Amino acid sequence: MAASSFWQWVNEEPDRLALVSDDYREFSFGEVGARVNQLSRGFASLGLKTGDCVAILLNNVPEWIEVYMATQQSGLFLTAINYHLTGPEVAYILENSESKVFITTTKYKESVTKAVDEIDFDTDFCFAIDELPGFRHYEDILAGEDTAPPENRVAGSLMLYTSGTTGKPKGVRRPLVEGALPDATAMAGSMLAMLFDIKSGEGAHLAQGPLYHAAPAMFSTGAMHLGQSLVLMDKWTPEAALERIEKYKITATHMVPTMFHRLLDLPESERNRYDLSSLKNVIHAAAPCPPETKRKMLDWWGPVIYEYYAATEGGGAYVKPDEWLQHPGTVGRAFPGAQLKILDEEGNELPPNEPGTIYMGTPVGEFEYYKDKKKTEASRHGGLFTVGDIGYLTEDGWLFICDRKNDMIISGGVNIYPAEIEATLQQHDKIADVAVFGIPDDDWGESVKAVVELIPGASGNDSLTEDILAFAKERLAKYKLPRSIDYIDELPRLPTGKLYKRILRDKYWENKERQV
Repeated sequence: MAASSFWQWVNEEPDRLALVSDDYREFSFGEVGARVNQLSRGFASLGLKTGDCVAILLNNVPEWIEVYMATQQSGLFLTAINYHLTGPEVAYILENSESKVFITTTKYKESVTKAVDEIDFDTDFCFAIDELPGFRHYEDILAGEDTAPPENRVAGSLMLYTSGTTGKPKGVRRPLVEGALPDATAMAGSMLAMLFDIKSGEGAHLAQGPLYHAAPAMFSTGAMHLGQSLVLMDKWTPEAALERIEKYKITATHMVPTMFHRLLDLPESERNRYDLSSLKNVIHAAAPCPPETKRKMLDWWGPVIYEYYAATEGGGAYVKPDEWLQHPGTVGRAFPGAQLKILDEEGNELPPNEPGTIYMGTPVGEFEYYKDKKKTEASRHGGLFTVGDIGYLTEDGWLFICDRKNDMIISGGVNIYPAEIEATLQQHDKIADVAVFGIPDDDWGESVKAVVELIPGASGNDSLTEDILAFAKERLAKYKLPRSIDYIDELPRLPTGKLYKRILRDKYWENKERQV
């Protein structure tokens, strides 16, 4: 039977390629494993005990993986912080998570130094993977420690924070299982890969998204548990992704629809330069994917594109390529052991094909929003939870997403889902990205606004606006059409694919209150 955890691969095939950095440095399982063991022992030497938390604010670097694997065999929580956050936002998470150790890099000097100063974090427990004044060097944790596995190994857990698009971010925390072995926990986690037809001991995984986000983190580390080589990307570009797919014969990867759009924008001659025949398991989620975009990717890459719907909190649903082609637009049926229900505002279950709030039951154990009992309880209903998405289930249990509840437009009493309009506008040949939301309207309550990011070389003017509206008119009902279009150099979208629509919307709602 093939090994099913990172640590087993370290023991059984230490020379196997484990990790490739963004600048193409290569590390074997044995090399990474030795440093992981030193780091685990180093954490113990710093006085960390089971249940303590380590925070990192790092880009996609090998040290991120080392810290992850070390905490997961040391009974520690790991909080990976979004490196786009400001000093006060970082300080909030450090303090809220009660982190005992903070590991970062000089790349984010301004925000991390402000954060540490704001909450007076003990600098004896602040480390940087490079030279950062006021921080100890990361290598100090490993120095002099044995490379053998630590005694009394016990499974740790990730405690990631929600993105905080509304209010402060919340830590999603699951209790540690007393006495749980890291290898057994890794084996259980690797079962997720089986849903997407990923096989143990075969291939390589490309980490294209930031590891501070739940999905790239879990699929990337899960790949290593399966014995796959993990190839890290730091700053994503379509050309760099295609280059690595060819060079390392990538078989599996996790993507977001924004990446699909950028890839499809490449000239056909550029797309055809690369050998992508190794791809077997391309998994995407995090944002709605227009069906036409997905069809184009399937035409290009073949039937290798899988999709799922879930959240940091758990969930959800998944769909394989052949199933999606039979049910275009679906995000899948419930994961094994998971539940999906559509409820109305009173908590009543809705019949098939009627939109309502999506509630999920998770097979990975209950969670709480750390130190926020009120939010935890507000998200629950009868053992299920919601993250505020609206959708519907067909008679056969296929889930279709309409939109986020907070993004829904109510115009003249009619519910309008921006995601549908965005998916349509995205297909216009001059549009690189688009956000649709409601703005104040004295007659209708809200009207539909589109904010568009154009492809390079295109110019936003009245003529293009007319062309876009004519394009939309052929594909959308009149009440869904944008009443106005604004142009922007770049939409505020994170590498995770999440669009901070609130940043765009707020200026239109100044001194007014939305009723959603």
